[in-house]
Amino acid sequence: MIQSIEITAVEPLADGASFGDAGAYERVVGIARGELDPAHPGNRGIALIDKAPLNARGRVEYATDFFILRPADAKRGNGRILYEVNNRGRKMLVGNICDGPQGMNDPRTVGDLGNGFPLKRGYTVVWSGWDPDAPRANFGLGLTAPVATDNGRPIVRRIRDEFGCGTRPGGAAETFRLSYPAASLDPAKARVTVREREAEPRRDIAWAFVDNRTIKLLPDGAKPTPGSIYDVLYEATAPKVQGIGFAATRDFISYLKHDAGGRAATGGQITHVLAIGFSQAGRYLRDHIGRGFNRDEDGRRVFDGVYSHIAGVGRVFFNEPFAQPFRTNTQHEDHGFPENAFPFSTATLDDPLTGARGSLLRGDGSDPLLIETNTSTEYWQKGASLLHTDPLGKRDLALPANSRVYMIAGTQHGGRAGAPTDPGPNRNPRNPHNPMPAVRALLVALDEWVVSGKEPPPSRVPTLAAGALVAPDATGFPTIPGAAVAKRTNTVAPPGDWVNFVEPSRAYRTLVAKVDSDGNEIAGIRLPDIAVPLATYTGWNEYSAPYPTGELADRDGSYLTFATTRSARESSGDPRPSIAERYADQAAYVAAVKAVVDALVKERLLLHDDAEAYLERAMDKTRQA
Repeated sequence: MIQSIEITAVEPLADGASFGDAGAYERVVGIARGELDPAHPGNRGIALIDKAPLNARGRVEYATDFFILRPADAKRGNGRILYEVNNRGRKMLVGNICDGPQGMNDPRTVGDLGNGFPLKRGYTVVWSGWDPDAPRANFGLGLTAPVATDNGRPIVRRIRDEFGCGTRPGGAAETFRLSYPAASLDPAKARVTVREREAEPRRDIAWAFVDNRTIKLLPDGAKPTPGSIYDVLYEATAPKVQGIGFAATRDFISYLKHDAGGRAATGGQITHVLAIGFSQAGRYLRDHIGRGFNRDEDGRRVFDGVYSHIAGVGRVFFNEPFAQPFRTNTQHEDHGFPENAFPFSTATLDDPLTGARGSLLRGDGSDPLLIETNTSTEYWQKGASLLHTDPLGKRDLALPANSRVYMIAGTQHGGRAGAPTDPGPNRNPRNPHNPMPAVRALLVALDEWVVSGKEPPPSRVPTLAAGALVAPDATGFPTIPGAAVAKRTNTVAPPGDWVNFVEPSRAYRTLVAKVDSDGNEIAGIRLPDIAVPLATYTGWNEYSAPYPTGELADRDGSYLTFATTRSARESSGDPRPSIAERYADQAAYVAAVKAVVDALVKERLLLHDDAEAYLERAMDKTRQA
């Protein structure tokens, strides 16, 4: 429960610029302090809370950073909070649904806010910290949580850290920073190994401690091999009670929504709260719901509506002793770490692998209205088909009335405006397709669902019944000269022994979308770039040497352009019709785009502003072609 908030700054946003009918906005920065009763039923599921230090009232204390953009005149706002769960301390909203600059953690100017989408609609936009180890530099958001002890004695446990070199940002450092302090600097109590591919045997290598949080490779100056996986097994200590982050989110939002003291931060009364999360943050929201944290300590619903984007079936490796919430399990990286756990779907199912039965939803009155969108990548890397099939992929599911699932076809995990098309570490060029027009439309639909009860469009996913959901080696992808083609998905299995590399013997069956003769997916939400294509867009790519060739690239897709003319196509051996063969002239191309745009607007999968932008770009593209 929140005990107090300290507001450290209130400043005009963008020099008082007006954002539509909502007018001017303010930046509000501060810290919320709370405490938890370890015996309360809503808190007993927090790992290690029974080993946390207590204050004089027998409570566990915590503090969370918060950052708010609120209408300067609350009466001009819509009275609703849009809460974005931060991703490793970062605000992702501007770079995603606002089509704005990436990495915008401290928005101050009009240019910092992209299209200003949530502000123009009058939301009070809220962020707060949940991860105790999230970077706090440049207005990163973190949580201050206590360290657990065993009656005052340090807790020590053997754990594993993994470091991938170069396949993810920051992965090519000459030293590796451990997730937890090492309990001893005795090298005999630790082990460092390397392997080139996820499934290959590990080899011991020479290394040394720099300090209790850092190791280096030997001899001095040795650098990690690009693409290789380095594992460090060591005796770790000082685990924080990380699961408090779930309670901190719950309590802070409940305080803003229900407590008069929360109005000092929001500026006015709040009627509804929507939450949105991208990638790790979407997985956090799925875990928040599944673990029962959408009910506050007084039994009230916290988030009225939740929007999870690009989470697949994942949760977060968070509410466990010595957890590492920054991990994300893909085919090559972080593969053995616990992230995915039944139940995956909002439908109530039996799990043939574990014998469990359940649903992501609780069915106790605390469930929010839920929208989940995924790209093609999440079907290949994050088991997204299990959201709408049974665990063995044998039948389609009927989802409950309070949830929707959508696949945004032809898109990679981090799809956004301005995404690069260079190959990066991959064999194929990367996919620039922007899914955010669909995300914006569905966020509006979620808002209408929450506020007025108007239901969003029906779920739109590839299904077994339509023949659109298939095995990864049966997609029908065409033979495109020079293109790498993925034919194997990442494995989704019950949690194993993440420390000792022991994985379960059985896995769930994950499926992907069938493609047309161009290689574009036939199901899901097909935005104009996919429905009226000038290229093939996929959610998968493969690594290129010196990275592990033949393995799925982390979360990148592919972008394979069409030839401009028939002669160019035939000379290269490309089976896909050229642009000139597809569209007789500019008018024909624009007419095709308009037909798709009009249908998407009618289906409430595209907003009018985005429809106009597509038509403008269509005319530009044909002129350039």
